[in-house]
Amino acid sequence: MQQLVQGIHRFQREQFSQDQKLFETLVDGQHPLALFITCSDSRIDPSRLTQTKPGELFIQRTAGNIVPPYGSILGGEAATIEYAVAALKVRDIVICGHSHCGAMAGLLTPEMVDKMPAVRAYLQHAEATRRIVEENYSHLTDPAKRLTLTVEENVLVQLESLRTHPAVAAAIGRGDLKLHGWVYKFETGDVFAFDPDQNQFLPLQDVTSPVSEKQRTLPPI
Repeated sequence: MQQLVQGIHRFQREQFSQDQKLFETLVDGQHPLALFITCSDSRIDPSRLTQTKPGELFIQRTAGNIVPPYGSILGGEAATIEYAVAALKVRDIVICGHSHCGAMAGLLTPEMVDKMPAVRAYLQHAEATRRIVEENYSHLTDPAKRLTLTVEENVLVQLESLRTHPAVAAAIGRGDLKLHGWVYKFETGDVFAFDPDQNQFLPLQDVTSPVSEKQRTLPPI
């Protein structure tokens, strides 16, 4: 805790004073560039990753960057998504998974979360991810590769769940919103994006089409 307190003092003394005018302008409201949905994992810093300033990124964090389908839980996730799209009028939504995701490891190995009933229940919203990996990639036995594939498949599954939210579906229909699927490899700094034309994750700089422009199909086995 002392490290956190010292960090606040350092922020107030150094960074806030440098950007005070920026923070003062935020009193008038926020106009974020995108809604960024990612995992709660402490190894991910969305603002640092995207090099965005306060007011530029609306962030939602959940275990495994899970987006429960609309109506299954009318809680913080649905409210955040609806507010970002309907009130803040974001033009883009990114769902960003990451390497070595503990939630996805728990999805593949249920005994890891046996004593965490809330986590186990929440992971049910990624059941489609588990079934896709189990039934279509049974030949993939290497644990590291299997986890990486699960992280990627889960991003795509959660993008489909995102489409069930009425505000999202309506905005996509009007052409006002685009969806993007990313995976961040934090140990190398690489970011991969799903390319609907190639039907696979590619380095971010090589992808030009958002996922929302085409329906996703299952990658070849």
